[in-house]
Amino acid sequence: MPKMKSKTGAKKRFKANGAGKFRRGRKAKRHLLTRKAQKRKRQLRGTTMVDPTNHKQIHRMLPYA
Repeated sequence: MPKMKSKTGAKKRFKANGAGKFRRGRKAKRHLLTRKAQKRKRQLRGTTMVDPTNHKQIHRMLPYA
């Protein structure tokens, strides 16, 4: 049986941690940054956890994560 392929877009967007949960980047930090407040841009830094309702979906896209 051949290996299952991972979705390359999902590989770039999600990383699994040791507990098997997924981390993701935050939205709204790519463009139109001049009109956003400094506080808002600062809070958009870093990553956050994926909502548990989406874990099954992401695990299907990343079978070996």
